[in-house]
Amino acid sequence: MPDFVTYCRNVFIPVTNICRNRCGYCGFRRDPGDNDAHLMPLWDIIPILKNGKKAGCTEVLFTFGEYAEEIVEYREWLNELGYSTTVEYVAELCKTAIDIGLLPHTNAGILDSSQLKVLKPLNASLGLMLETTAKLDADGGAHHNCAGKHPAVRLDAIKAAGKLNIPFTTGILVGIGETVDDRIDSLQAIANIHETYGHIQEVIIQNFMPKSGTTMSQHKPPTKQEMIQAVSLARDILPCDIAVQVAPNLIDPYLLVRSGASDLGGISPTTIDWINPEAEWPGVSKLQKMMRSVHLRERLPIYPQYIEKGWYGSGVKRLIETLADEDGYRKA
Repeated sequence: MPDFVTYCRNVFIPVTNICRNRCGYCGFRRDPGDNDAHLMPLWDIIPILKNGKKAGCTEVLFTFGEYAEEIVEYREWLNELGYSTTVEYVAELCKTAIDIGLLPHTNAGILDSSQLKVLKPLNASLGLMLETTAKLDADGGAHHNCAGKHPAVRLDAIKAAGKLNIPFTTGILVGIGETVDDRIDSLQAIANIHETYGHIQEVIIQNFMPKSGTTMSQHKPPTKQEMIQAVSLARDILPCDIAVQVAPNLIDPYLLVRSGASDLGGISPTTIDWINPEAEWPGVSKLQKMMRSVHLRERLPIYPQYIEKGWYGSGVKRLIETLADEDGYRKA
């Protein structure tokens, strides 16, 4: 067992739920005509940022559907807010968050090098879930009608971040139709990229949870034993400087820490998990009880080794120096 496991206090902001993909397991995505489809304006986001700062958060997680600009109505919404591209809007959101005192971590789907160069100075880290290297795009599969879920495209996007020395989060989604061999292949692909670029700070091992109204609503989630095996595989395959992260609102984290997990991801005192809204975040005190004798240590959305290397954007330098202690964790 480790001496401690890490976590980060964050604010989770679902900037838009418009997405070009139609993943069979996703309950987050919406079409423009749906009642709860949205593109959040800045004036709605600012109070959430301020509440998070007041509650002691250090991170804001900006989440988006992927390539929403392919959808006409979304482009119209974006133009009405005064922006021509999603990345232009993301950059403005990041600047606002930094001014309020929160470090941005953006997960906006597949980004190319030019887009990453815009966002690097304004983010502590960036992220993109690989999910799997398995091809699940057959009719009825988890990634049917999902142009952005081709494994090679996602791997190229992760490599592009590596070439720019961007601290990065990725992960696999367990139980969406892939095999154990597919999980091994996915983890090995991540390990190979990290060995080349050295930028992957954490890999999430996330369990699929069925959502009502989706094509996979009757699909069984992975068992605890499957998750224990997946975490064990991750710890064996990934380089030791990559943290293995699990979601404490989706599964008992203690079981998985015993198998090699070392991080519990972002938990929010002020916002819900918009991807899994039925699963409430545990508070810090409850999380400590769940972890029994294993201590918690709060971190920032950039891991200590990347603070030491100076792999953070110029726009977040002052804030990181203010929030980090001498070891690169959250200052008490």
